[in-house]
Amino acid sequence: MPSSSRTLSRGGPMQPPGSRRILRTQTAVNLGEPIFDSEVVPSSLVDIAPILRVANEIEASNPRVAYLCRFYAFEKAHRLDPTSSGRGVRQFKTALLQRLERENEPTLAGRAQKSDAREIQTFYQLYYKKYIQALQNASDQLDRAQLTKAYQTANVLFEVLKAVTQQHSVEVDHEILETADKVKEKTKIYLPFNILPLDPDSGNQAVMKFPEIQAAAVALRNTRGLPWPKSYEHKTDNVSNQREHLILLLANVNIRRNPKDDQQSKLDDNALHEVMKKLFKNYKKWCKYLHRKSSLWLPTIQQEVQQRKLLYMGLYLLIWGEAANLRFMPECICYIYHHMAFEMYGMLVGNVGAFTGEYVKPAYGGEKEAFLKKVVTPIYLTIAKEAERSKREKGNHSEWRNYDDLNEYFWY
Repeated sequence: MPSSSRTLSRGGPMQPPGSRRILRTQTAVNLGEPIFDSEVVPSSLVDIAPILRVANEIEASNPRVAYLCRFYAFEKAHRLDPTSSGRGVRQFKTALLQRLERENEPTLAGRAQKSDAREIQTFYQLYYKKYIQALQNASDQLDRAQLTKAYQTANVLFEVLKAVTQQHSVEVDHEILETADKVKEKTKIYLPFNILPLDPDSGNQAVMKFPEIQAAAVALRNTRGLPWPKSYEHKTDNVSNQREHLILLLANVNIRRNPKDDQQSKLDDNALHEVMKKLFKNYKKWCKYLHRKSSLWLPTIQQEVQQRKLLYMGLYLLIWGEAANLRFMPECICYIYHHMAFEMYGMLVGNVGAFTGEYVKPAYGGEKEAFLKKVVTPIYLTIAKEAERSKREKGNHSEWRNYDDLNEYFWY
């Protein structure tokens, strides 16, 4: 299909949210010691990566505050894995402790304030006034990316600041507390993004001014009449990735269908239908082969049809985004989607269980990472078990089961 010059695409396959990097060490030319890369930590200590990133970032500006960040990261690492049982944790802790012991006295000698608590409070105020405030009025994407990073850095600095001041029994200045509240709110808004900044303050970004982008984004923001869970909490990561993914799919088709229309105020229904048809092509074939009715049930009220179609597509992309290696089993994905789409329909129309009298809920529950733990992982473990058995045992190829064989199960 020919593409418009304004067609947007994602920069490559998305990394599954559950994937983690493990510890790598590089040998420094002069010191012959591990370099602490904030993005390369043991999987069980992944929560300290942002702290180490901030330490590396501010090292040149204030070595003592960088030291305090690494010290806090070490303490947090010990709380996360006190027995050092995780892969690479013991080596990582040992190397970090050695660095802290070596850098304590030199950084202490260069400290400007009388105490570590005052040092980090002074630096926090300076960082906000001299760096964040200077970026707040920036309008282009480059400055926006810098501002996003700056807010995240300030958020981490305040986390370390609280720990240091508590340890030294020093009160935090009222001005700093007010600044921290501002930073916390902005951190919720200014999140990392791939192509589209979708937060409320993104309207002045050039990419968000394309009519086809605006039309798709407005359509996805329509939550009118949807039943919200009592414990609803805004989530990021894969949800944000797939929201952006769907907007780009819709915008690309929209602009190809209407290349001369620069005043698109709403999403073209034909473009929406085209994207949905392509996305569910395999699912429709799967239903037909199994003589099952599709779970894509649309409402009779025309105004709600577009919203329902977007919900069905969003659900499919979220399942695909969290499916990890199950993406190699397309019919398995169809099976999972078929049942979850039916459950979503029950939630939308407010159906109640015949025996419980409660509203329909997902079969796998709603706790954190429940889909990964209760749906994806059990299927993947079965695949892994079969793969391991095929390595150990010798026999006819017909006795082994691989992805294709297990995927064929979902044809029946």
